Amino acid sequence: MKYIRSIFAVFCFFIFGIGAVILNFLLFPFIKNNKELCSDIIHNTWRFFVNLMMFLKLFRLDVKKLKKIENKVIVSTHPSFIDIVILIALIPRSTCFVKKELAYNPILKNLVTSIFITNEVELDELKAESKKMLDRGFNVIIFPSGIRHRRDEFPKIRKGASLVALNAGKNIVPVRMFSDRDFLFINQPFYAVSDRCVNFEIEQMREINIADFIGESEIITKQRLTNKIEDELYGL
Repeated sequence: MKYIRSIFAVFCFFIFGIGAVILNFLLFPFIKNNKELCSDIIHNTWRFFVNLMMFLKLFRLDVKKLKKIENKVIVSTHPSFIDIVILIALIPRSTCFVKKELAYNPILKNLVTSIFITNEVELDELKAESKKMLDRGFNVIIFPSGIRHRRDEFPKIRKGASLVALNAGKNIVPVRMFSDRDFLFINQPFYAVSDRCVNFEIEQMREINIADFIGESEIITKQRLTNKIEDELYGL
């Protein structure tokens, strides 16, 4: 059974790759300046991909609470390589940070530069680009731990999400996302799936109003916000 599931996984990622190539070369060169249209296309194609994987019972989604999120900084736990695909499939008009190298990859360049933000740039540029997308009405999804982790692991939360939210003046929406077994975890190849359907639990937590945390010192404000993010994501 696990062998069959591995074949399904290879098939799904083959479809994902073919779709990315088609979008990158045949469609996005002509529409990449229309970020809203690009975002809607990515959202719908990734939703199709997620539904395909669920249809093949590679995983299922247990969405406990996920209201409509618009124009916010979304912070999430990071259980899997595929969690960003799931979140963008569930939440329209969302972007995230990606590695700078992807923007120079000829197979992905047009796709990546359409709505995504490269994270390996100077801090001022990162703040400016994220604010630009938030001012345009997008959500910005951030994994503040910066590393994939399990439910019983609590990696240090970085201050980047607080910095982005404060710079743009946007509230923060924490999302807890965990899986009941490893799926596309650290050093796990994409075909190494579990012998059973993996369950992803997704729960939106209370929105963090940044105005409640702003004080005299920016350093203290960022630290208080970061502590609040940690409390909401880890429930400590």
